[in-house]
Amino acid sequence: MKIFYYDQHTFPLPPNHRFPANKYTLLRQRVMAAGLVPPENLLAAPAATDTQLSRAHTPDYIRRLEAGLLTSAEIRRIGLPWSPELVRRVRFTVGATIAAGRMALQDGIAVTLGGGTHHACRDHGQGFCLYNDTAVSARTLQAEGRVQRVLVVDCDVHQGNGTAEITTNDASIYTFSIHGEHNFPFRKIPGNLDIGLPDNTGDEEYLAALEPALIQALDESQAEIVYYLAGADPHINDRLGRLALSQEGLAARDRMVLQLCRQAGLPVVVLMAGGYGRSIAETVDLYLQTVTIAATFANTNNGSEL
Repeated sequence: MKIFYYDQHTFPLPPNHRFPANKYTLLRQRVMAAGLVPPENLLAAPAATDTQLSRAHTPDYIRRLEAGLLTSAEIRRIGLPWSPELVRRVRFTVGATIAAGRMALQDGIAVTLGGGTHHACRDHGQGFCLYNDTAVSARTLQAEGRVQRVLVVDCDVHQGNGTAEITTNDASIYTFSIHGEHNFPFRKIPGNLDIGLPDNTGDEEYLAALEPALIQALDESQAEIVYYLAGADPHINDRLGRLALSQEGLAARDRMVLQLCRQAGLPVVVLMAGGYGRSIAETVDLYLQTVTIAATFANTNNGSEL
């Protein structure tokens, strides 16, 4: 299994900003310490190109974002202060997901230690998301002739509005989102299948809702690859979550998704997506759990059944 990282491309944030950027470096350090993959399989991500980005975003948005020409309102909507370093960083975020997509097709499963920037729309960013890495990666694999049909399984606690917006009227990319109904974004953009859950939904109710919906998505999408936005933010201690899953519940979720994808014979790209725990260490623990479960699946028959 190949794992891609990009945390070495840092960007400035004001003191006490609520985006926990350091979680990605801490996660990579934990992955290395745990020896989940051989060192040569932990790979620095490439940067996405303009051509790749333009498969999901308008040329005008790319130009203005890169040149620092967004309005103050647009920057507030993103929630991160603009900087050249940030713009450079997000190209590697997208590049990691593209590379993981290619490797998933080769090996059965691949991981990016980040990604899942599912609030970014065609012509604007929002919710800490500037470019939509999943949509860009899916369209890039399609443009390269590697796949025709894609399934996005979005288990981040926030609805994947940007991915749904970008892929509206695109029957080749099926989007499934299971999320907190009363959480951000407050104007949902419907995808192919959306499951909105009430506040404080716990493990049993969550898993009971996820399984039949995922089976439906797998059947209806007729996909050749799955992008799995795992998300640590359904956890009960997440500051931005509002659901109530335990660590064990999130592990059961990850196993369910990967097992059903394996039974369907589909390669999987695993993305970390959101995580805003009251303790950054707890968020990193949850991310590491997801990567560990992915590695376990990869090491079973070397992913040959995925």
